[in-house]
Amino acid sequence: ERVQLGFALASIGNRFLAVVIDHFLQFFTIFVVGYFFLTISGIGDMIDNHGSVFSILQEMPKWTIALMIIVLFLIFAGYFVVFEWLWNGQTPGKKLLKLRVIREDGRPITFWESAARNLLRLFDTFPGFVIPIYSVGLITIFLSRRDQRLGDVFAGTVVIRERSDEALGFNEVFSTNITDSA
Repeated sequence: ERVQLGFALASIGNRFLAVVIDHFLQFFTIFVVGYFFLTISGIGDMIDNHGSVFSILQEMPKWTIALMIIVLFLIFAGYFVVFEWLWNGQTPGKKLLKLRVIREDGRPITFWESAARNLLRLFDTFPGFVIPIYSVGLITIFLSRRDQRLGDVFAGTVVIRERSDEALGFNEVFSTNITDSA
């Protein structure tokens, strides 16, 4: 229909705060799940005695290590993809800061856009991996007209601020009596 849509792009500061919240939740979940696997494999005593990571892993049953690696990888790789897909472009950090990922044409993102934009998150975080620094992502955002990081450019998405205060809710619209002036 060629209708121009206007969205307020998210600022780099809001995006940074949202990703800090999300990475905190992500790494906290990874820590809790990792500790759970160490506990169920009976290695909890070695943790308390300050055993090295390698000695702890050598004592763990192989099936526990394999399952732990799979689950931790899914949390690490899938956190942003799953939340953005199931929560219509939002993660807990974005939801808290009222940000949303949408397609460039204004439509909601699908699983594939979420997967594509977050697959490139590893390149955006370069040179950091364990501690995401987002150097490449920051440079890309500064060079982009739409404040897009590399993953956004590849997936055709943008991060916007929600303007929930401008629109009336369902209850507000239908709670007022409207009289016919005729």
